[in-house]
Amino acid sequence: MTRKFKIGNTVINQESNCFVVAEIGANHMGEVKIAEKMILAAKDSGANAVKFQKRNNQELFTNEMFDMPYVNSNSFAETYGSHREYLEFGQDEYSHLIEFSNKNNIMFFATPFDFSSVDFLEQFNLPAYKTASADIINTPFLEYIASTGKPMIMSTGGASIDDVKRAYEKVSKYNNQISILQCSSVYPADPSDMNLAVIETFMQEFKDNIIGLSDHQSGIAMALVGYVLGARIIEKHFTLNRSMKGTDQPFSLEPVGLAKMIRDLNRAKDSMGSGEKKLLEKEKPAMYKLRKKLVASKDLKSGMILTKDDIDIKIPGDGTPPHQLDLFIGGKLNKSILKDESLNIDHIN
Repeated sequence: MTRKFKIGNTVINQESNCFVVAEIGANHMGEVKIAEKMILAAKDSGANAVKFQKRNNQELFTNEMFDMPYVNSNSFAETYGSHREYLEFGQDEYSHLIEFSNKNNIMFFATPFDFSSVDFLEQFNLPAYKTASADIINTPFLEYIASTGKPMIMSTGGASIDDVKRAYEKVSKYNNQISILQCSSVYPADPSDMNLAVIETFMQEFKDNIIGLSDHQSGIAMALVGYVLGARIIEKHFTLNRSMKGTDQPFSLEPVGLAKMIRDLNRAKDSMGSGEKKLLEKEKPAMYKLRKKLVASKDLKSGMILTKDDIDIKIPGDGTPPHQLDLFIGGKLNKSILKDESLNIDHIN
């Protein structure tokens, strides 16, 4: 079958441009105006979608975890739970930002982290759900999301292939509109952490599904490698400025970086070509000046039997190619040829 993944009105296949998701996450620092600027910057950089994260922190964390002291340069409150609450958007913010994204022609969707967050997001009829790597083993939760019938993009950081197969088996009962992203849950990831060859493993294991990459590396080059290996969805964390407050900011791409990555991904698609090796029209001028042809090494008389010494190989390449030299050796000329004149096969009997 042909791999295909439909998200909103966009159909992704192996022949399409890479679908690029700008992961805003909590980089908005709890400020709607900053989130708006990020959405516009992602759009201007060429991203197909922006992605946010939704948590019900009281449901998600144990009391101990919620009340855990969290005082550092990136904290927005004194405990971890209150820190997460500070960054959380609710009904009004989501309604506004979804409308804002729609007006600016960029897709909006989100990652839910708990059951009630799925219920919360369902009211907005988002085009898809993205699941976090840590939930690849949380199959009851994955099935709950799959039961909505929405397309799912699943990250696989920290997982074994058996974990991924198990998750796929569970969610594919509901809907096979599933994309599987290679991911290394290292923040930031060094290239040596990324194990990009897993993309090829996924391509073999999940032959009907679009494979992608959730890329936590600080640069832009590894996304291009992912595309060449077959990834057609690329997710990158995105920010306006890496020096902004937050744990994800330092490894996020700024607008210039995101734009360059998308430029290179689009160029990569164009550069792949058809796979047929042939002389391109644009190569012909260079080949005229660089390729060689068979010519007479001196004035040659009609009736001569040609030897190798009678033939030179010279530029320009607008005549008989040198690989046909053996066809002329021992041939009898049927007309006189001047020095440097091209030799053609119809010149010999």
